[in-house]
Amino acid sequence: MTKATIAVIEGDGIGKEVVPQGVAVIETVARLFGLDIAWDRRDWGCDHHMRFGRMMPEDGLAQIAGHSAIFLGAVGWPTVSDVLSLWTLLMPIRRNFQQYVNLRPVRQFKGVPSPLANPGEIDFLIVRENNEGEYSEVGGRMFPDTDQEMVVQDTILTRHGCDRVMRFAFDLARGRKKRLTSATKSNGLIHTMPFWDERFRAVAKDFPDVATEQYHIDILTAHFVRRPSSFDVVVASNLFGDILSDLGPAVTGTIGIAPSGNLNPERRFPSMFEPVHGSAPDIAGKNIANPIGQIWSGAMMLEHLGAHEAAAAIVIAIERVLASGENLTPDMGGTGSTTALGQAIASAVSVHRS
Repeated sequence: MTKATIAVIEGDGIGKEVVPQGVAVIETVARLFGLDIAWDRRDWGCDHHMRFGRMMPEDGLAQIAGHSAIFLGAVGWPTVSDVLSLWTLLMPIRRNFQQYVNLRPVRQFKGVPSPLANPGEIDFLIVRENNEGEYSEVGGRMFPDTDQEMVVQDTILTRHGCDRVMRFAFDLARGRKKRLTSATKSNGLIHTMPFWDERFRAVAKDFPDVATEQYHIDILTAHFVRRPSSFDVVVASNLFGDILSDLGPAVTGTIGIAPSGNLNPERRFPSMFEPVHGSAPDIAGKNIANPIGQIWSGAMMLEHLGAHEAAAAIVIAIERVLASGENLTPDMGGTGSTTALGQAIASAVSVHRS
């Protein structure tokens, strides 16, 4: 890993609390492993919108297009509509930088109780298509505020879009247990999901060593609860992947530890790393938010940038701190603070490396 310039966007709500903890842990491993990291802090988000009428500057994307990666906290606050905050910050970054893979690990850690009686060993990856699908901008509203009011929201699937995310998922599965699950709903969505299934079967022909299975999304969510340990890599469309990647961490005990990477696999643009949990206005400012999702996202970022040992050291530190049962935040049944848990993980990294 050469010098990396990281755009840091704390964003809104608990993003302002967990991002500093993620940065502190990364700075710890940077010192220990000799990494050269420069932080470029951006005050984009709902506060920026309240001051300037925009979630980010008009040329914001151009300002960070040459960066190594983006480290994002969370987006969203009650004073700004979710539609505006999402579609004028997060979605432009994901789409203009061709971050078409949303990679979300799901793992059961020792020390974090699962709500399931017998969860087994949970360790799988969700590969979510991140640029098209159900989250398209195609549609509209007609005859508002009348009895004839009508809304249309179109799902967009392309052969190019399906094939590239599926190939990414097959490659991941090939390097793990050689098993890939596809989420579908072809018995209810007459055009889009049968097409998804067709492309999945077509791409599978190039990966004969990977065993495949497909489930309709409704029964797949049930299987995530009944037998989460049976999954390895799961590939899904934008909406289905979004739902599954919230359910997965929930069965491991808390969504607060869940990380994600919005990846541009070809590395033509910077990839973005963020926790799954969102801005959580109800607990913002209380110093009780779980910082592990942000810290683990930082490990994913370092892995993407080629700092494999440093990334592994962060994950090992998370394991050690969780297993100790100390400094756990309320979502994990503890009374610890955001700051205390973040500092404990940074200290555990130091101990591990020394």
